[in-house]
Amino acid sequence: MKFLHTADWHIGKKLAGYDLLEDQKAVLKQIIEIAKNEEVDAIVIAGDIYDRSVPSEESVRLVNQTIAQINLTEKFPLLVISGNHDSKTRLATGAPWFSRSDYFLHTRLEEAFTPIVIKDTAFFLLPYFEPVDARIYFDDPDIRTIQQAMPRVLEKMKDHFLQNQRHVLVSHFFVAGSMKTDSETKLEVGGLDGINGQLLKDFDYVALGHLHGKNALNLPNARYSGSPIKYSLSEKNQEKGVWIVETAEETTFQFISVSPFRDVRELQAEFSQLLDPGFYRQQNREDYLSILLEDRQVIPNMMNQLRQIYPRILQVERINGREGNRRKSWKAQEIKRKSPIDLIHEFYRAINDESVTVHQQKWIEETMHDLMKKGGDLR
Repeated sequence: MKFLHTADWHIGKKLAGYDLLEDQKAVLKQIIEIAKNEEVDAIVIAGDIYDRSVPSEESVRLVNQTIAQINLTEKFPLLVISGNHDSKTRLATGAPWFSRSDYFLHTRLEEAFTPIVIKDTAFFLLPYFEPVDARIYFDDPDIRTIQQAMPRVLEKMKDHFLQNQRHVLVSHFFVAGSMKTDSETKLEVGGLDGINGQLLKDFDYVALGHLHGKNALNLPNARYSGSPIKYSLSEKNQEKGVWIVETAEETTFQFISVSPFRDVRELQAEFSQLLDPGFYRQQNREDYLSILLEDRQVIPNMMNQLRQIYPRILQVERINGREGNRRKSWKAQEIKRKSPIDLIHEFYRAINDESVTVHQQKWIEETMHDLMKKGGDLR
């Protein structure tokens, strides 16, 4: 069979405070058109449909309209799992009767062991889960991390493999060796990180969600689809799109790009050049821009002047520093590369001249994990 693999829509996500619903709506239309042009047999969404566990009304409306068009209007079967940003309870509302229209939505670990068979392919839909879910399901108090849980989960799936069928795993986790970007939650709590890629070798294809770059992982049988639009400046050079996967005697997959409604990019120039009509008329001024300013002198009312021409500025950085202030700019870049937990540790050490205790570390991790589940971006 032939199916489309997408993930990490993050409907409702904002970029530096800018609403992205219009951008998201435009790219979802492209994904539907790709599915129609490729005449796929099904569409896979590997988690993080929403950006937060309690999405806005506008976000829910866009998702409902998109799902209805895919599944009811265009008649594509849907194979969907919840991600770490989704509320599995809210997302699963109506799930008992979704399957009547070939909309298969799994949000609980126990659902993952019943394959969904379409043509020659059996799909195992493994949603994001917590270690406690596996500990309860397997009745094993020794399961404390996802790394400990995943071998048990995959072994049980293999017990349900079907003869003369291809086997596809749909999941939403970090696989060891993958590359992250700034828009993914930098949180290594509860065993979210580090699934061994060798555990996936028995599947013909593994459709992954969670990381936002399509090249984050390059196993022979596993890919992240990446997010369909750029959600951070670190993704500015990434190609966004979807995977088209065909299961035959040998599984093949190709990437098809989508075009951004508004791009995320850098723009380097002097201040006077940025205000020059001859320059800015050649730019797509509606893009989300990181402006690299070549000037070093103080410029009064700089941001207000720039925003009159470039309405979606993400940041302005002086690449040559500002009158001896280069060190401050360098430290800001270092901060951006650190995780929230690392920053808390450094702050605590700087104030108290000692490291956090084991008890404090546990409290920090639990608090951060709760924030992540509620949709916080932790940056």
